[in-house]
Amino acid sequence: MDTNRPTTGSLVWHLAMRWRNEVDRAITSLGLTHAQYSTLASLHSLTTRGIAPSQKELADYTDLQPIYVSKLVRTLETAGYLVREPHRRDSRAVALTLSDLGLRVVVEARAIVKALDSRLTEPLGGPDGERTRLLAAMLRELLDQS
Repeated sequence: MDTNRPTTGSLVWHLAMRWRNEVDRAITSLGLTHAQYSTLASLHSLTTRGIAPSQKELADYTDLQPIYVSKLVRTLETAGYLVREPHRRDSRAVALTLSDLGLRVVVEARAIVKALDSRLTEPLGGPDGERTRLLAAMLRELLDQS
């Protein structure tokens, strides 16, 4: 093994950390962290399809631990970005929806993150570049293995 060459895992970890830090810096003016943004953006994706997910459903969708999503949801609710309401199909659960403020913030944040994604993927040809699509496909393949 070449000890001067970083492992694939190390490179993926460093890239993920750098990417998260870039997103954090880009959206800090909106009062969001990367994790909060990811939660709001995922909720936005679901609600635009007519789904008011429970916290468990949102956790499944984001592939985050339910306890972590619960903490994020509490923080986002306190900040006025989302609302918890009784779930229509499960009396033990609550349904999550974006508040008007949450919708405005997530739309603005998504535009910022989209521009950031364009900048960060520029060396590979941008978000629609062949090399970017190839990288994304390989990363999905690795994620599917775990």
